[in-house]
Amino acid sequence: MRDRTLHHLERSGLSIQPYTTSVTVTANRDWLASRHGTDSTETITLDLTNLTKNTHYLEPTAGQPHGYVRSGVPVGRIAASGLYGAYDPAAKDGREVLAGLVYAEAPFTPGTTKVPAALFWHGTVNTAKIPGGIDPAKIAPSPAGAQIRFLGAVSA
Repeated sequence: MRDRTLHHLERSGLSIQPYTTSVTVTANRDWLASRHGTDSTETITLDLTNLTKNTHYLEPTAGQPHGYVRSGVPVGRIAASGLYGAYDPAAKDGREVLAGLVYAEAPFTPGTTKVPAALFWHGTVNTAKIPGGIDPAKIAPSPAGAQIRFLGAVSA
């Protein structure tokens, strides 16, 4: 069957030309104040519908075929789905508990709504460098939450 298909493609003027591409994303972890905790991240799944475009993630473009969730985005676990969305101290769906920060840029393809990522859940961070901002004074202590020390000024 394979030979007949190739013969048909050659007769019709079509050819198969496999190719490989790779995407390189430079990690921007300005928010990280120390390496403590970077060796014990957890795997999570982000729900893009609970993140804000251009603040928490960038969509794919013609020149960049993969979008990505920014490193350092604060997230909370959505109780109903088990997925993670943007941390929001006013939320009532589980995201009011800070689970941690997205450790590394998490790439995704067009049309994707669920994105695997690494969760940085304990360590020290530069508050002013958090994508989307965070006010540590609004973080309610929780045994199920992140164990993160915030340094510096509050980001907007």
